[in-house]
Amino acid sequence: MTTPAVEVKDLVKRYPKAPVNAVDGISFDVAPGEIFGLLGPNGAGKSTTIGVLTTRVKATSGSASVAGQDVIRDGVRARSAFAVVPQRSNLDRSLTPRQNLTFHAAYHGFSRAYRNARADELLEQFGLTAQANKKLDFYSGGMAQRLMIARSMMHEPAVLFLDEPTTGLDPQSRIFLWERVREMRDRGVTVVLTTHDMDEAAEMSDRVGIVDHGKLLALDTPEALTRRLTGQAVLELTVTPAPGDDPEKLIATLAEIDGVARGEQVSGGGATPAPPAMATMIAARGGGGGLPPGPAAPRDGDPITVRLYLDREPAGLLGPVVSVLDARAATLANVQIGEPSLEDVFIDLTGRGLR
Repeated sequence: MTTPAVEVKDLVKRYPKAPVNAVDGISFDVAPGEIFGLLGPNGAGKSTTIGVLTTRVKATSGSASVAGQDVIRDGVRARSAFAVVPQRSNLDRSLTPRQNLTFHAAYHGFSRAYRNARADELLEQFGLTAQANKKLDFYSGGMAQRLMIARSMMHEPAVLFLDEPTTGLDPQSRIFLWERVREMRDRGVTVVLTTHDMDEAAEMSDRVGIVDHGKLLALDTPEALTRRLTGQAVLELTVTPAPGDDPEKLIATLAEIDGVARGEQVSGGGATPAPPAMATMIAARGGGGGLPPGPAAPRDGDPITVRLYLDREPAGLLGPVVSVLDARAATLANVQIGEPSLEDVFIDLTGRGLR
């Protein structure tokens, strides 16, 4: 049986005076050579989980290992098995790009000959050879990000942690970066990714884990998670309800249309009922203590975004939807048609968007 590259079991982290656990019994494995996406909004517990795995945060209880090394009991030994690329640049701007690489390898005890050869290899792989001896002041954001990943690979770690790796990058830089990440995965490197970009997570990750309020709500491939949602298509409406009309009643009426499996409000207006996964969590905690308050009550004239999950082709349902809106004197500003996405899965589980 293959040993997991990352193994987390019953992990708990409680900060002093905090009303609830930041991480509340999370368990998951990441296979060698897998790209694993850990998704969650701010405060969900994903950053704390990554902090434990990278030895920056001390766990309250549970176990965690990276590349077979216990990160809780022997963090010093474990650090040689992984690398971390943070969201913000931490390059040494007093050094050239090449020196940033060779100094990193020297810190890990590699010989001068290895350091130089490995630096040449990675500078070529990440398209930085021509700029290897320039000042970092001349590097764009995309080039700096490529250099940080190249630096992280100098000691050939088994596991690479990437925190929001493409934030702020132009499309060309994003594509180049992900091609390099796929190459590393093909060479057997395990990649653990945190991102707010759901499309990116769906495209890049072999599996994703969705975390909220310290708990792991779902773990599967992006394709399997989207298949769990009711309906074969999604109709997203931007609607302004008539003055005095209740958005929940409007959505309930839309959901009664033949061919609509389910409807929900995803932004704007007032609070909507908690999704099943979140409702179970709230009940287990004895109510809503420690959970963020819902949105403010809607005001007349405020638009809302409504998602309708359909079990038939959407073209035949546009007419009935418009008829319901007209009957309730609601104003339709925009319509989008698509298939259920990872973003829909996230909203279904947590009751809110990730961005």
